[in-house]
Amino acid sequence: MEKTYSVVFYSKDLVEPVKKLKDFLRSKIDWYNSCNSEAHITICEFTIDESEFDSIKQKLSKISDTFFPFPVSLNHFDAFQNSGAFFIGVTEDSKNNLVPIMKKIHEAFKFLKLKKSDNPHLSIGRRLTPENLKIASELFTTIDLEFECNEIVLREFDPKVKQFFVIDAFPFGSNPKPEFVQGSLF
Repeated sequence: MEKTYSVVFYSKDLVEPVKKLKDFLRSKIDWYNSCNSEAHITICEFTIDESEFDSIKQKLSKISDTFFPFPVSLNHFDAFQNSGAFFIGVTEDSKNNLVPIMKKIHEAFKFLKLKKSDNPHLSIGRRLTPENLKIASELFTTIDLEFECNEIVLREFDPKVKQFFVIDAFPFGSNPKPEFVQGSLF
């Protein structure tokens, strides 16, 4: 049986403050896409047969072992007008740390049909109407959140409740793979 998964940056430290933001927006515009989703920064999403699950987890574990923990700062609100997404953006320094990890994971799973995210952000709402985007941007003007990025998380989609739920975490091991260097005999 096929299941849908997502690989994300996730921190329990962000769940409650972001939930408060989402709940406040919901009190103003009613239900919207992503209003019940826990805070995360998406790396990719894919659908696989259950038989492939263990090899995907092994690959995630191996990749995560090579990454070093680092702080991530989220310091501004922004929107993707074309998709109706309202989000919290990361600093340039954080982006410079997150994007290489995202690219490595995309590359490692290029054999899958991935929905990739190339621009790290933390969604507050998706598929908002232009008027709801305007309301969100008026409600939320300043933000300053931080977390220690020290793992990637695997989430599974539950079609009954139409939400992703964390099922496993892969800690950063700070063990970079040695680069192969061509030696010389002379």
